[in-house]
Amino acid sequence: MNITLRQAILQRVNNKTNEELKEIIEDSIGGEEKVLPGLGVLFEIIWQHSEASTQDTLVATLKAQLE
Repeated sequence: MNITLRQAILQRVNNKTNEELKEIIEDSIGGEEKVLPGLGVLFEIIWQHSEASTQDTLVATLKAQLE
């Protein structure tokens, strides 16, 4: 059975509590570059299930930090 990186990441976070998910994210931020794809998958889920106003806020936050 071949699973994709996305599927492996989703399996790792499946059935985690809110606190466990927060810990996974916080531990990944600023860590090794190998965790960046995992953060990307998590961000993809957040983005796909966020309202347009939340997406606008995320983009504005990102833009402000890049300036």
